[in-house]
Amino acid sequence: MKRILIVGSGDVARRAIPWLVKRFTVYAMVRRPEAAAEMRACGAIAVRADLDDRRSLRRLAGIADAVMHFAPPPSQGARDARTARLLAALACRGSLPQRFIYIGTTGVYGDCRGETADETRPCRPATARARRRADAEARLRRFVARNGVQAGILRAPGIYAADRLPRERLERGDPVLAADEDVYTNHIHAEDLAYLACLALFRARGGRVYNAVDDSCMKMGEWYDLLADALKLPRPPRATRAELEGRLTPTTLSFMSESRRLENRRIKRELRARLRFPTVRDGVAAALNAS
Repeated sequence: MKRILIVGSGDVARRAIPWLVKRFTVYAMVRRPEAAAEMRACGAIAVRADLDDRRSLRRLAGIADAVMHFAPPPSQGARDARTARLLAALACRGSLPQRFIYIGTTGVYGDCRGETADETRPCRPATARARRRADAEARLRRFVARNGVQAGILRAPGIYAADRLPRERLERGDPVLAADEDVYTNHIHAEDLAYLACLALFRARGGRVYNAVDDSCMKMGEWYDLLADALKLPRPPRATRAELEGRLTPTTLSFMSESRRLENRRIKRELRARLRFPTVRDGVAAALNAS
């Protein structure tokens, strides 16, 4: 394995590339010229293509031994046509990638009603966003089975970092759910997610799924209280679900409608991961020290 193709050159990709370029030739798929400059500055070779333009994807076929797919699905529909186009382009020549890593979402589980769940729990996505992610996973599994590619699927929850904290929401004083209606949330630091993707590149097998979550067990209101205290801002007010209807966006409300406590033993046992920020308290403290 000598050449890596990264699809979706966002924040997590930028955190993974410095480690990858020391070991491989790294190609980064980009749509915009400014993104190409950013990827070159990181040490990657920029390749202009667009997941919404099937013809542009032809140049990706055969250029890499492994693919790391970090790009989001389309913003509408129940299917991930972008992943479908990518897989079709990669298969159009004889030289298929040997490995494929995909970062999806823990939202594919739907509402677990606060129960503890591992990767064997059936997927019951309740939102269109999560259904698109589940569709991408299903397509990748079929691709793996058909072509004998080694693959790993990382299901990521809320990603945070020093520059990815919801400060503006706290400053606006947006409410969160009352304690008796609150939901469990899961988290992963962006640095740890990039690290897990790189580990999976070597250690994931056969389309295996991994909950890419840290050790935190925290409700959403507790998470915002922790952030408010750390940022020296007022804690958000609490409100019932009925009171929040109409005050928050449908997307925000959807996050408040699903409660999950996800196991992460598989990333520790199979990927042999040792997270840099095992809890959100560790990650937030480090973020504030860095700033």
